[in-house]
Amino acid sequence: MSGFQNSCIITIDGPAGTGKSTVANALAARLGLKCLDTGALYRAIALLALEADCDLSDGDALVSLASDAKLHFDWDQDPPVILIGDRDVSDRIRDLDVSDSVSQVARQPELRTVLTSVQRQVAKAYPRLVTEGRDQGSVVFPDADFRFFLDADEKVRAQRRSIQLSASGEAIDEEAVLQNIRERDRIDRSRKAAPLVRPEGSILIDSTNLSIEEVVDRMACIVRGDGGEG
Repeated sequence: MSGFQNSCIITIDGPAGTGKSTVANALAARLGLKCLDTGALYRAIALLALEADCDLSDGDALVSLASDAKLHFDWDQDPPVILIGDRDVSDRIRDLDVSDSVSQVARQPELRTVLTSVQRQVAKAYPRLVTEGRDQGSVVFPDADFRFFLDADEKVRAQRRSIQLSASGEAIDEEAVLQNIRERDRIDRSRKAAPLVRPEGSILIDSTNLSIEEVVDRMACIVRGDGGEG
C-alpha cells in the first residue's frame, strides 16, 4: 500500500448476490481501510418506505424519508452497522421483502442524487476506503485508484443469497430468491439513472468458482502490486 498512506479509494461494483459486501469488508480489513456498503443506504430507505407504506416510485417522497431518517453508520463496529436514528437495521434490511423493493427504490434519480452526495462525503471523511455497490466505479468514484467489477452466474448468486437468508433464520423459497435476483438484475441494468454496468477500464473478477477468500486474495494482490489476474 505504499503511496496510498493518505488516500486510497477502491470500488467494487456488480450485480446482486456476488458477495460484494462480504468481499469489501474482508478486503478493507486486509488492507487497513474503511468499508462503505452503499447498498445498505438504499436498503434502509426501502425499509422506511415499506414501513411508511410509501410509493416506491415516488422519488421526492423517498428523498423526504431519507432527509428525516437520521441515517448513519457506526464506524466503531467491524464491519460498520447502519442505523436509523438509534435503531440498528443491519439485519432487517437483508430480509427478502426489502430485497424485493430495493431496486425499485434505487432507480429513482432524485434519491440517487442525494445518496451519491452522501457517499462522496463519506469518502472525504474516510479517504482510505473500499466502497461497494452498483455505480461506484462508473458514477460515484470514476477516478478511484482501483475499480473492480465482481460477477458470478445467476444460479450461484441465488444459492449464496439463499444460504445467507437461511443463516439468519428466514424460511427460504429458493425459486423465489432466484426470481428476485433476475428481477433485480433487470431493473438495475435498465434503469435510466446510473444503471449497473461494468465500468470502462475496471478489473473483472468472476467469482462463480472462487471462494470469498480467493476473491479477496486476488484483489489484494492487485492493489498491492503483487500481481493477480483480472
